[in-house]
Amino acid sequence: MATRLLRIELGRAAPGRPSAFTIGTFDGVHRGHRFLIDLLKQRAAERGLAAGVITLHPAPISVVRPDVRVTYIQSLDERLELLEQLGLNTVIPVTFTSELSQVDAEDFLRTLVELVQLRYFLVGPDGSIGRNRGGSGEQLREIGARLGVEVEFAPAVTDDGHKIGSTDIRNALAAGDIARVNELLGRRYSLRGPVVHGAHLGRTIGFPTANVAIAPDRALPAFGVYAACVRVPEGPHAGTYPAAVNIGIRPTFNTGAPTVEAYLLDFEGDLYGRDLELFFVDRLRGEQKFASIDELKAQIARDAAAARQRLDCASSSSSA
Repeated sequence: MATRLLRIELGRAAPGRPSAFTIGTFDGVHRGHRFLIDLLKQRAAERGLAAGVITLHPAPISVVRPDVRVTYIQSLDERLELLEQLGLNTVIPVTFTSELSQVDAEDFLRTLVELVQLRYFLVGPDGSIGRNRGGSGEQLREIGARLGVEVEFAPAVTDDGHKIGSTDIRNALAAGDIARVNELLGRRYSLRGPVVHGAHLGRTIGFPTANVAIAPDRALPAFGVYAACVRVPEGPHAGTYPAAVNIGIRPTFNTGAPTVEAYLLDFEGDLYGRDLELFFVDRLRGEQKFASIDELKAQIARDAAAARQRLDCASSSSSA
């Protein structure tokens, strides 16, 4: 039997007419995800159905395998924003719980038929639903046929013969390969968070930085310095600025805890408490420990010059 929470969440955003849906975590909303959603919208239009996406959070593996540490390319709010920009009739966030993990495929699909009037179900190439991934392949088609739901499995989207997936993006992030990350995403990788008070070390050496608080479950690029466009969304300093962004533990100062610090070029003002969005363009260098503060200051000046040379933040900062 479907869980009470699932029924509430589905009922809250049901399209109100017969529908076509796909389901997944959709972390990153990358090129493979967008291919799947474009195909869903095409199939829905051909059948006169509403098109919807169910996005699961947290990732199912974090519930069924709590010993596995899961990091996310983007927050749930960011994921919902991107999905809602893709022209769907509805996007439904569903909380993946231990109870939901025990719902079998037929009961889950029957619940979709009841609550969102499901008529067409598009599944990713390796997709499955239900307890122990029991609803997959021909078995899922048979379940759909019994319930009056057409089931289709989408082809994989590849890049140079390799299937595009969120794991590939996390691996590229871990390597600091921002160019590859952006290529797989089809847009610039970004981080978003409020500016908080730090140790104020940048200000003391003449390079004031915005210390951006990032949730600990986010997948971060490898430690180092990056060229990025930083969007200040509102207020007297609203705009997009070129920046050199340091991610790491600041080994010269031995602070220990990883931070995300943005040195905004051509900017003066107070950003504490404001939300910033950082769009990453290129990696400038790896993390280094310097023998003196003067060496560090000289390197930051070089980083700022390199960032300025590589950035064009006047154009759309989210485009790849």
